[in-house]
Amino acid sequence: MKIIALYSIKGGVGKTATSVNLAYAAACEGKATMLCDLDPQGSASYYLRVRSARKFSQKTLLKGGQGIDKNIKGTDYEFLDILPADFSYRKLDLALGEGADSRGVLKEVFRRYRDDYDYVFLDCPPNITLFSENIFQAADFVVVPCIPTTLSSLTLEKLLDFFARKKLNQKKIIPFFSMVERRKKLHRATIDAATTNRKKPFFLSSQIPYLSEIERMGVGRVPVAVNQPNSQAARAYSELWSELRSQIDIDVE
Repeated sequence: MKIIALYSIKGGVGKTATSVNLAYAAACEGKATMLCDLDPQGSASYYLRVRSARKFSQKTLLKGGQGIDKNIKGTDYEFLDILPADFSYRKLDLALGEGADSRGVLKEVFRRYRDDYDYVFLDCPPNITLFSENIFQAADFVVVPCIPTTLSSLTLEKLLDFFARKKLNQKKIIPFFSMVERRKKLHRATIDAATTNRKKPFFLSSQIPYLSEIERMGVGRVPVAVNQPNSQAARAYSELWSELRSQIDIDVE
């Protein structure tokens, strides 16, 4: 089982859309896949038309075990399950603060599913918090969508610095460019600079363009490849998953 966190300090970078579409792409290959919606906004859960149970909460998540088992839901797509978010997740940092060793809780929670799933995708809330540190400990890879702008580049720098200070493995971080508009000079310049800077993590060559098909996911509430399999957006996510899968050396025979 590989745990792949879709994470960014900055919101509004296409993280949730990427989580949903990559999880769908993995499931389409016949791999047992779970998408865990860890953002209290619950956007990934909304996209996949699933709600959490009323009794499910941040305490249930952190306790793990059968409490989570009961709340993992099937989706409309074969091989794709989801653990939906709950609004109480906004208090996760407070709940984690009650434990002595609070940075490895999430890793222990997901250890239970290592024989059940090939891939577990984590759709993560923004910002760096104690819960984020749990995500970094639990994830095998931290995939970071970056808009090709100055501020987005700055947030990646801050994430790298945080990993260095906490002595976390920076090789886990895999950035890619999201919401790309090639007609913008700043976008082109930022992408060019990133591809020539060998001191930073290599960006995936696959990019997700800024497209209306992706924006409309909130209306149709399906992955883009379901209704528009031949669209530019569907091809972009397929290419991103193919490259990412190769990068993390996952066997997909």
